[in-house]
Amino acid sequence: MINFDDIKQRLLKLDTACICDADKVLNLNLRVMDSGIRPICIGLKLVGYAHTVTCYDDFLTVVKALRDAMPGEVIVIDSQNSHKALTGELFPTEAARKGLAGIINDGPCRDTAAVRTMEIPYYARSVSCVPGTTNQLFETQIPVICGSIIVNPGDILFGDDDGIVVATIEELDALIPVAEDIQRNEDRLLEAMANGVSLIEMLNFEEHCANIQNDKASQLKFQV
Repeated sequence: MINFDDIKQRLLKLDTACICDADKVLNLNLRVMDSGIRPICIGLKLVGYAHTVTCYDDFLTVVKALRDAMPGEVIVIDSQNSHKALTGELFPTEAARKGLAGIINDGPCRDTAAVRTMEIPYYARSVSCVPGTTNQLFETQIPVICGSIIVNPGDILFGDDDGIVVATIEELDALIPVAEDIQRNEDRLLEAMANGVSLIEMLNFEEHCANIQNDKASQLKFQV
């Protein structure tokens, strides 16, 4: 059985870019949220299981999710194109108190000045000072659309300042070793560049460009 704690600790040493690079190698069709989902708190990494919410211009169901979510889970909100704020300062404060891993709101949030001071991963699509209502209960723990992709309850979310990837634990178990190799190679390249070696010198750039111009199959790659 794959150990989630091991997966989490290894992810925290990586970044989403390395995981996406690994997916280019393995071609697992990794789910990646669109670039409209941005971190309100920067410099933090998000790793946790999805606890899904669907609602529209009403945050009562988000309150329900805050009550029901377990430590280590991420509240993932499908706002259905809401225009009113569904999360504010109180929600990440409660999420942190409960030990949740973070909040992803595919819709408006507010209280951003206060939220930026918090040490909990918190993402949203937009900002609005107008509050949602608390009159309807929508569904939780169902497949939802967040960041233009399907997120299922129990999927693992991994996010940083560059974006959020969504995967099963089996997919991450396959991707992580490849991502770790990629990161080690990049570290070697950065070290070489710090010692004066040119990036171009470490690439097959000239050969690759010549092949492209001559309609030959080619791939840009490092030669270190």
